[in-house]
Amino acid sequence: MSIFRVFFIACLILFGGIATLAVVKKKQQSDITVKKPLEEPKKVEIAPAIMPQAVPVAAPIVIKEEKKVVAKEEKKIPQAKELEPIPSIDRVQSLFVKGQSKLPIVETVTYSSRVSWLKGRPAWIADYATYYGTSRHFIARSLNGKTDYITQKVAPGDKFNVFRQDKNFEFYLLVDLSTCQMHFYYLDKDRDERVFLKSYRVGVGRKKEDSPSGTLTPIGKYSLGSKVAVYRPGVQGFYQNQRIEMINIFGTRWIPFGEELANCSDGAKGYGIHGVPCVFEEATGRISEDPFAIGEYTSDGCIRLKKEDVEEVFAIVISKPTVVEIVKDMKSVTLPMSKEANYD
Repeated sequence: MSIFRVFFIACLILFGGIATLAVVKKKQQSDITVKKPLEEPKKVEIAPAIMPQAVPVAAPIVIKEEKKVVAKEEKKIPQAKELEPIPSIDRVQSLFVKGQSKLPIVETVTYSSRVSWLKGRPAWIADYATYYGTSRHFIARSLNGKTDYITQKVAPGDKFNVFRQDKNFEFYLLVDLSTCQMHFYYLDKDRDERVFLKSYRVGVGRKKEDSPSGTLTPIGKYSLGSKVAVYRPGVQGFYQNQRIEMINIFGTRWIPFGEELANCSDGAKGYGIHGVPCVFEEATGRISEDPFAIGEYTSDGCIRLKKEDVEEVFAIVISKPTVVEIVKDMKSVTLPMSKEANYD
């Protein structure tokens, strides 16, 4: 084989190898170019899978809560001027306690079924209540040592408080419409003394510009009437020509106004002191109250008290003469009795 022929074959092999490498490299580049657009959509698909789940879930919850807060704030608008604080003095408890700290208009007695003032049968709590001019609700709280006005289980030797028969006194309630407060006193007529007992937050009549009081609640002095009522769940009655469950409107207690005594802007009939509207929850056996009925101008003209407050006042006043005086602002009132006794 000649040198020329060997050189020709070597060149042919060399160029063939170069051509083969070129084809392989071009194919690799072609594969890379094809794969790139297939990998891109994976990145695009990740974003839409996460983003829609993060945005709409939280938004409705925030809006709903904001609406609830606004609704509560709006319902509290018709209330007394900045709800002035209630005086912290509470001497009512000194009517029920047995011992040295009790107030001078009460005395502690010891129960016995045999008493000199009743012949022919044993004496019960109702007999003590009648004899001492003290309600059974009052005796029950003193007997039980807690705010239980119903239970009247008694045994010989048990002690409880009753009103003293030798004391000439009456109760006086002053309702200040400007602050939605009711101040409770007793008046010792023999000593010409006024004793402050306690203050309560109350609900009063809706605002009415052309009314003498500026509300649906009248102003003036009224006596409290005797046709009182205790309402329990299930007790039915008529209100505005409709049969209703009484606690839904009047709560658990009702004390009517009796007579107009002085400077009354309206008659006594139809007005009274009662509890806030309540609902009996059968599942729990509890009575729940309307929280927006106190400290506001929302009633049809009556004086509303919380359940625990109206039951307390009821137990004390229903067996004694009581006057309620309603004023636009107590700063202009001259309180009865010339001096105020202080029992600390």
